[in-house]
Amino acid sequence: MKKGSQGSLALLGLTGIGLLFDSMDVGILAFVLAAIKGEWGLNPEQLGLIGTINFVGMALGAAIAGLWADRYGRKNLFVFTLLIYSLATGLNAFVTTFALFMLVRFFVGFGLGGELPVATTYVLEASPQHERAKWVVWLQSFWAMGALIAAIISYFIIPQYGWRIGLFLGAIPALYALYLRRKLPETPAFEKETRQTIVQNIRLIWSYPYRRMSLVLWVLWFVSVFSYYGMFMWMPSIMILKGYTLLKSFQYVLFMTIVQIPGYFAAAYLVEKWGKKNTLVTFMALSAVFSLLFGLSTSLPMLLITGACLSFFNLGAFGATYAYTAEQYPTSFRATGTGWAMGFGRIAGIIAPYLVGIMIGAHVGFSAIFTMFFVMTMLSVIVLGLLGSK
Repeated sequence: MKKGSQGSLALLGLTGIGLLFDSMDVGILAFVLAAIKGEWGLNPEQLGLIGTINFVGMALGAAIAGLWADRYGRKNLFVFTLLIYSLATGLNAFVTTFALFMLVRFFVGFGLGGELPVATTYVLEASPQHERAKWVVWLQSFWAMGALIAAIISYFIIPQYGWRIGLFLGAIPALYALYLRRKLPETPAFEKETRQTIVQNIRLIWSYPYRRMSLVLWVLWFVSVFSYYGMFMWMPSIMILKGYTLLKSFQYVLFMTIVQIPGYFAAAYLVEKWGKKNTLVTFMALSAVFSLLFGLSTSLPMLLITGACLSFFNLGAFGATYAYTAEQYPTSFRATGTGWAMGFGRIAGIIAPYLVGIMIGAHVGFSAIFTMFFVMTMLSVIVLGLLGSK
């Protein structure tokens, strides 16, 4: 392997570990919601509100951090957002009321939402030119690893030691952020680029050369976030509502989570062989099909099989979405364009967890809920297929 590639791999690993910690927190939250439901006597609507406030923070974080990253540098914003996220997560472990829990989750979401577009932009610009898409999908595979660690922590630690310990572990990245501040260089592409004003970058998103792709990306991110967080944020609770114990539910979701990792690696391989658009359309369409089949499943074997396939294709599609998005914009406003597409998508994250909570509270069947996810995902497949560039 060439020296430049080795350096890029090191940067990928350093950045990916930060993403892993973020994913760990989001994954643990899904299990924490299942645990605090009984402890605090929360109803499904209140549980949905926690997820919603998290995504209010993520939407603002993605939009603002993307703007700042194009102005002040990718590395600085990556470290800054990681620090906000980790400190807020550690603080979240000590709150004792529902209102305070929601307030702190806003700041957790802000840090997390800001880090994702900045990390994606950073790795894209630091990767070998001919392998950029693959490296960005590899970066997102760290998200799957974080989700797996979250499931392991939730399965072995939360039932025995309580949910606060699980959240407290999320403060560890604060120390890692300080380490990154010294180790990570700025990307050469950003250092060479002439800085534009924040207002100029915002206007460029919807300027004539980019408006069609911006429309496609905003639809794509809205549907991707709606389906992922609407389904997976509720997955442990759904298994409990289907009659399985807390421990068994965590065990089954752990199994579904493991297959996310090969889903990412399959997408990373195929974006090089098939192209980003073909891979994304295929994975999203199969994700839609298996979301429908999961909602219609009535036996445990079918729940586990369709849930695993849903996890494989949904997360693989997410990895391809990051790679597809970041390469649609030039360096001068890449983080802004990526951050605003993700930020708009987070609006769906505001809606989906609360909407699913309302539907469950109103005794809407799981088949109807997952049919909704099927329809939404297939609509985005059509938009991408007809209007998206290669």
